[in-house]
Amino acid sequence: MTIGIIDYGMGNLGSVSNACRFLSLPARILTAPDELDACDALILPGVGAFGDCMRHLTEHGFTEPVRAWIAADRPFLGICLGLQVLFEAGEESPGVPGLGVFPGVVRRFQTPSSLKVPQIGWNRVRQCPSGRALFAGIPDGTHFYFVHSYYVDGADTSLIAGVTDYGITYTSAVACGRVMAVQFHPEKSQQAGLSLLRNFHDIATAAKAAPV
Repeated sequence: MTIGIIDYGMGNLGSVSNACRFLSLPARILTAPDELDACDALILPGVGAFGDCMRHLTEHGFTEPVRAWIAADRPFLGICLGLQVLFEAGEESPGVPGLGVFPGVVRRFQTPSSLKVPQIGWNRVRQCPSGRALFAGIPDGTHFYFVHSYYVDGADTSLIAGVTDYGITYTSAVACGRVMAVQFHPEKSQQAGLSLLRNFHDIATAAKAAPV
């Protein structure tokens, strides 16, 4: 079982790779689309701007292979910006389409003056039914570590795996079959985040044993 961590020129590859190594998960960094063939699961990390992310994915040749991977319901985990680009568009980069896997738009927080943007720090995630496998063994309301100025708006309720409050209640995790993504950083979320990464590995292992 091999987890591929996509390197498209943006993202916290070191932190994600180190977390997988700490858990003894079989992960490797991918720098070219043809390397996906050797993988059983994918992680798409990301930090930075929506438009830059999509441009880098396209320039590195990952856009269509990632879409095809997700369309086949193969195990996939998006992290932070890796969640946001699964949706149709982002206010941060007008005119730049996302991967369009799910309907919805990524909007900038419009929060009370008492709440700073970006949101940086620990916040609770309230779990929803579609997140049962991803959050297995993790208590509802557990704190995870967030760093972001934008959030997903308009996600289909059946996709929502977790929600978080920051001025508004917004989608902080999604799951659809074997495709899932989180707004927070599991690799920076101590034991809870490590448990979530282990759960993703277990989901991918089960998928390999019983492929689509």
